[in-house]
Amino acid sequence: MPLQQFTPAELQAKAEQLGLVESGQAIPTAAMLSKVKAALVEDRRAEARKDAPPAKARLAQSIVVQPGGSITVDGEPLPWLVAAQPMDINLSPDSDGVSSVRLTLLAASVQVLPPKTDSTESE
Repeated sequence: MPLQQFTPAELQAKAEQLGLVESGQAIPTAAMLSKVKAALVEDRRAEARKDAPPAKARLAQSIVVQPGGSITVDGEPLPWLVAAQPMDINLSPDSDGVSSVRLTLLAASVQVLPPKTDSTESE
């Protein structure tokens, strides 16, 4: 990732927006300045994600489930924690050649969003 640079005005405005300082007050500590910079970096990342085309879903070429719970997808380790619960594995080499693995991922937080509705649907 390229080095992020911010103007003093950007830093001051973000610090004020975050409520860390009053208008015109200097950012008092290096730790507080780090928080402001981190918030600005995240703002830029969010803006870049918003402008980026959505990632295309792709079919995994290989899923390997090993004894002890190690799981790789296309040779890469699955980067999430998997619950120690039974997996549903469907091997279908004879039909369309697509098999499936259903497992439980652990998460600190889960959010289910309602689908966006078209404003003309309600009319």
